[in-house]
Amino acid sequence: MSSSWNSVGLEVMYQVLGWVAFFAWSFSFYPQVLLNYRRKSVVGLNFDFLVLNLTKHSSYLIYNASLFFSPFIQRQYHDKYGDKEMIPVAANDVAFSLHAVALTAFTVFQVFIYERGMQKVSKVCISITAIVWTAAIVCLIIAWPKGHWLWLIDVFNSIQVGMTAIKYIPQAIMNFRRKSTIGWSIGNILLDLTGGVLNFGQMGVQSIDQRTLVNFYGNIGKTLLSLETVFFDVLFIIQHYVLYPVKKDEYGKAIISERVAPLIRPSDKPEEDNV
Repeated sequence: MSSSWNSVGLEVMYQVLGWVAFFAWSFSFYPQVLLNYRRKSVVGLNFDFLVLNLTKHSSYLIYNASLFFSPFIQRQYHDKYGDKEMIPVAANDVAFSLHAVALTAFTVFQVFIYERGMQKVSKVCISITAIVWTAAIVCLIIAWPKGHWLWLIDVFNSIQVGMTAIKYIPQAIMNFRRKSTIGWSIGNILLDLTGGVLNFGQMGVQSIDQRTLVNFYGNIGKTLLSLETVFFDVLFIIQHYVLYPVKKDEYGKAIISERVAPLIRPSDKPEEDNV
């Protein structure tokens, strides 16, 4: 017997929270894109973050789309966790992942067309990315003969959790070294935090309805994703508003500290405020 909602009200709340989180997370990509466009520069945006973020969202898309659309994988999920348990991936999860891959790829494209100073992708990031995708291919080869597809997509889920755990670190370190968050959109962070909190609330609503915590550990990636998102977003908010607040002149333009100078060419014009 397949699972179903016990409360119509909680089901509606689940869908509302999910789609509001989807729009918050989806719109969170645009402040950075618009900031890059306005400045015609990506100086201050860490390229390691972009590469790791693209790997993260690509892996998450594979997991979400596979579990949501494949009856075979859904059957394997129910065999593992029980027929009464609901699939922990909603339509908004798939939509978000698809949109996230497209917008992250577009941000990478901006790196090639706008001023980027002396910034580049680190060898450490290149190595991590190569190792991750090589491991994913090996897992595909292992899973293929016996059809262990649930195990395989769990691997991709683990990849996205791991990427979420480390993708923000280069940007946080870069902000610390520059003693500035100029070039890194705070609008992105505020919307990202909103999505993370609502996503966690969505899972809580499902747990209340089903009277079980299976959807938390049955989709551990989604659980850890929310917790990691909240942690790093709070860190960036502290960096932006407390540790390295943007100083403005009488016209409301950001005043760039001398400590930012090593990352910017002498010919650069004053930068606009963060979106």
